[in-house]
Amino acid sequence: MRSDYARIRHYMKRLLIIGCGDVGLRVAMLLRPRHRIYALARDAERCAALRDHGLTPLTGDLDRPATLAGLAGLAHDVIHLAPPPAAGTTDTRTAHLIAALGRGRSLPQHFVYISTSGVYGDCSGDLTHETRPLRPRTDRARRRADAEQRLREWGVRSGVCVSILRVPGIYAADRLPVARIERGTPALLPQDDSYVNHVHADDLACMVVAALHRGQANRSYNASDDAPQKMGDYFDLVADRFSLPRPPRVPRAEARAVLPEMLYSFMSESRRLTNSRVKQELRVRLRYPTVHEGIAAALARQEQRHVR
Repeated sequence: MRSDYARIRHYMKRLLIIGCGDVGLRVAMLLRPRHRIYALARDAERCAALRDHGLTPLTGDLDRPATLAGLAGLAHDVIHLAPPPAAGTTDTRTAHLIAALGRGRSLPQHFVYISTSGVYGDCSGDLTHETRPLRPRTDRARRRADAEQRLREWGVRSGVCVSILRVPGIYAADRLPVARIERGTPALLPQDDSYVNHVHADDLACMVVAALHRGQANRSYNASDDAPQKMGDYFDLVADRFSLPRPPRVPRAEARAVLPEMLYSFMSESRRLTNSRVKQELRVRLRYPTVHEGIAAALARQEQRHVR
């Protein structure tokens, strides 16, 4: 005779997480009490780490479609956090995932994709709503836009409820630009600087859960906090709070000459994301509405460690 726990496990909704890194694990901890959670992993070491967190690992590689056969018909819901390939303008990994899921007798009911706000391209500092046309300027962002389009089309064809979160810079206590500031990497002069947006990893995890439960079909959401700010001001804030020298400020022309191409590309796009849709439709309440609260929490955590 089955135990009560076994019966509960049998009737739990099955959730599949693709790309279960830091944010994925935060999501899993929120959903584990009510879901049986599977997570895709490339190797035995990652499988062991996921198992240590109470998840059921599945060995597979989005770059090798033949390894994904076990995903078909497995889960009621899917959360896709895996990045696209490192080159090209199309996301073959998402294409392989869609094909694998489509081979099952049943399809997921809900599918949440974690995209990037980079799909908007440069908005010249304008307020940026989800209805703004996508104009990705880098191949990295074009791959994300390609994934969004593939998933939208699949959702329409299959009836799967696909919701998309467009995510800006993610930060947390262990994801602050302290090392960058310590290296003395320059920031732009105020008159040349760009607006950036952030979201705390814990708030993003809550947004993912909310999208899973309340996200509308073929709907995108800006997964951002309340306070866009200039990039240099963000670096200055972190430097001040951690008692570090502020980064030097340089003109845009000089930054382009001395900074790595990828780093400069982030500095060459300016937008202020609006997050009213994620608050009103997904009913998300931010724990860290601005980076000020998030950095204060990081410092408090650091002080607690020193006391111990």
